[in-house]
Amino acid sequence: MSKVILLNQLVHILGGMKEMKKRRYHRFLGLMLAAVVVLAGCNGGGGSTAEPGGATEPGESTTPAPGVQTELVMGRGGDSVALDPAIVTDGESLKITQQVFDTLIDYKEGTTEVEGELAESWEVSPDGLKYVFKLRPGVKFHDGTDLDAEAVVFNFTRWSDPTSEFKFEGDSFDYYDSMFGPDGSRVIKEVKAIDEATVEFTLNNPQAPFLQNIAMPSFGIASPAAIQEKKETFKSEPVGTGPFVFKEWKRSDSITLDKNVSYWKEGYPKLERVIVRSIPDNTARFNALQNGEIDLMEDLSPDHLSTLESNSELQKIERPPFNLAYIGFNLKKQPFDNPKVRIALNHAVNKQGIIDAFFAGQAVPAVNPMPPTLWGYNDKIADYEYDLEKAKQLLAEAGYPDGLPGEYTFYAMPVSRPYMPDGKKVAEVIQADFEKIGVKVNIESPEWATYLEDVQAGEKDDIYMLGWTGDNGDPDNFIYTLLDKDAIPSNNYSYYANEELHTILVEAQQETDQDKRSDLYMKAQEIIKADAPWVPLVHTTPLLAAKANLKGYVPAPTGSESYESIYFE
Repeated sequence: MSKVILLNQLVHILGGMKEMKKRRYHRFLGLMLAAVVVLAGCNGGGGSTAEPGGATEPGESTTPAPGVQTELVMGRGGDSVALDPAIVTDGESLKITQQVFDTLIDYKEGTTEVEGELAESWEVSPDGLKYVFKLRPGVKFHDGTDLDAEAVVFNFTRWSDPTSEFKFEGDSFDYYDSMFGPDGSRVIKEVKAIDEATVEFTLNNPQAPFLQNIAMPSFGIASPAAIQEKKETFKSEPVGTGPFVFKEWKRSDSITLDKNVSYWKEGYPKLERVIVRSIPDNTARFNALQNGEIDLMEDLSPDHLSTLESNSELQKIERPPFNLAYIGFNLKKQPFDNPKVRIALNHAVNKQGIIDAFFAGQAVPAVNPMPPTLWGYNDKIADYEYDLEKAKQLLAEAGYPDGLPGEYTFYAMPVSRPYMPDGKKVAEVIQADFEKIGVKVNIESPEWATYLEDVQAGEKDDIYMLGWTGDNGDPDNFIYTLLDKDAIPSNNYSYYANEELHTILVEAQQETDQDKRSDLYMKAQEIIKADAPWVPLVHTTPLLAAKANLKGYVPAPTGSESYESIYFE
């Protein structure tokens, strides 16, 4: 675990201790201040307030004090693509599915360390090939059906069986290739129910990050009955066991979730309702927070940081840095299949200038395809320095002394993300520098869902902008997930394939000694550096902002978290 994450947790723990003391004092004065609290509670974006009752502290009664706000309105940069975690890889979709679905195991709050969720315990065989999970008793899906071992088997069979009748037209299960790839390389050999509360996984080969992988939101367990009943509409009407129940989706506007009153985790969730609004413009989203229209916002623009910090009614929240923004090349197309061309373009990107202009000190230049806070990072690799003359020289050596012929399509992100506050402006800076070395690009930014479909297909874009926030605290989740040949086209949008790299990454998955795995990942980064399928751009410390009285929120390094612990003071 990184020092940054540990420090972040310590800050939250200390803050929580102070809050507990303050809450006891407020409870003592609760009746005297009830009228004032009512007025304060009505001044929030959520609007909804509680009926009279006792005070609420984390882990205690779920009945808030009179007038305390119980509805959260959260603002984000883009809409979800779908709400079935099995068919999405984008962060905006998984933010919602993480509220509706639980996984067998989860990450401890604010970390990537695993703990039990739907499975309350598990055992691993000495050879690392069998995992036996004991399910938590009494858990029900939102439709009232029981969570049992057969339900878990149903989900894993749906993901793994290419002939499953519950794979619907237009749905992609590419995300599961690393777990359910071709028979010769698939990780999971079999999943079976031993009894009503016991599930046994048998692997073909040991996989070091197996537990971290199945803790990811994409492995959320869905109601078999709902999938069988809803079929194609399940992707927009999800049913899980999570802390919130799906209510409504207004496309490109908002998603509404209601409290799961039968949630298995006693005392949670704290809120009665969550409304997640899509507000693509950074300034409009921040204005909505200042005006009380929303209570919490993601992807605060660094330009707004000083205004936020001067407002005592708002608070700044930092997510632990665990991400990467990058510029990818489409290796399916010429001349981007030439590594010398790709290296030349690396030399034409002014990373520090971009950081100074758009990130207000909240980012560092990226050198490798994984963040430096992650174990296995190769800090001996030097970056391709910003040098336009060097870029021109390399293009000439590649056979283009006058620059690249023609014009090329540069896909720039249309929504703000934790690693990229304003993709279009960053693209314009890169566009200008590319033109100086004789490379002309046209910037296009289609709607977010279309954007993702296009870059995955690799037909319309020549160069594209994307990023990644680590899912599980393992280097495999960056390098293998984004750049291995097995990840084409699920997340390897560059269509980059290197056999030596593939051999190393598979070996690293099966090796259980972390020091040996670290050495393998360092070698993998050397190969990627030489091939230059990307321009690794920046690693950021993502900023969020909220009303000052919002409590209980601990942002995860993985980029999304459950809202079950959030409450208003």
